[in-house]
Amino acid sequence: MENKNEIDALVRLLDDPDREVYQHIEKKLLSYGAEVIEFLENAWEHSLDALLQERIENIVHQIQFNSVKEDLSLWYMSGAFDLLQGALVINRYQYPDLDEQKIINQIEDIKREIWLSLQYDMSALEQVKLINHVLYNQLGFGGNTKNHHDPQNSYLSQVLESKRGNQISLAIIYATLAQKLDMPIYGINLPQHFILGYLDESKQESTEYGVLFYINAFNRGNIFGKHDVDQFLRQLNLDPQPIYYKPCTNTDIIRRVLRNLVSAYEKAGSMDKVSELKELQLIIEDTAD
Repeated sequence: MENKNEIDALVRLLDDPDREVYQHIEKKLLSYGAEVIEFLENAWEHSLDALLQERIENIVHQIQFNSVKEDLSLWYMSGAFDLLQGALVINRYQYPDLDEQKIINQIEDIKREIWLSLQYDMSALEQVKLINHVLYNQLGFGGNTKNHHDPQNSYLSQVLESKRGNQISLAIIYATLAQKLDMPIYGINLPQHFILGYLDESKQESTEYGVLFYINAFNRGNIFGKHDVDQFLRQLNLDPQPIYYKPCTNTDIIRRVLRNLVSAYEKAGSMDKVSELKELQLIIEDTAD
C-alpha cells in the first residue's frame, strides 16, 4: 500500500496530548476510510494506553458508521429492490465485522428446506402452512415475547442465531424466504403490529386491496382475514386507510426497523446510538420519495 508509511506515522501520533493535533490526525485518518482499520486495530492491540485505545476505537467506529451511511444511501438510491440487502446494511451498523455470507447461507438453507416439500399444485394456504411448519415447528423460530424491546430483536444475524425476533425482523425473514420461492408475500405496515399479506396474483377472486389473506409472522404464521385487521384498527381507534391493508415498500420496512431500534436504544439510555440511528433515518426519510 502506497500510503502505508504515512498511515503508520499518523497512527503513532494518535496519543498526542494536544487536542488540536489529535483532531488534525483524526481527520486525516478518516479520509483514508476502511484501509486504515487494520493499522488502527494493530496499534490498539500493541498499546496499553487507555487514551490511545479509546481514540482508536472512536476512529474505527466513525469509519464503519460512515460506510453504513454510504451503503444505506446506495441501497435507497438504487431503488431498494432487495429487502435482505437493506436489512444487512442495518445489521452492519451493530455488527460491522460479521461475515454476511453466513446470514445469506442460513436463509438459503431454510429456503431449501421448504422447497424440498413444495409441490407445484399447492394452494396459497397450503404454501403458507408449509413455511409455517418448517419455520416454527421444525426450526423453532418465534416472537421474543419475554424481552420484546431488546434491540437485538431487530438485527437479522441475532434473530437467525437465537431464533427469536420482533414482528418486523421475523416478517423480513418470512417474506424473503417466500419471495425466493416465488410466493407473492409482502410486508404490510399496520400500526403497532407489522404483518404480511399473500397477494392475489390471479385476480380471479374478488379481494380487497389485492390481498388473499394476512399472515402474522410474530405469532407462528397465524393466518387471518381483512375483518381481523378492521377489528384491530377499531381497537386502536384508527380509521381504516388503504395503507394499513396494502403491501408497503422495502424502504418502508427498513424505516420501521430503524424506528424500532431508536425506540429500543432510547429505553436503554444509549443516546449515542439513538443519534446515529436518526442520521440513518434521515437518509431514507419520506420526503425524498
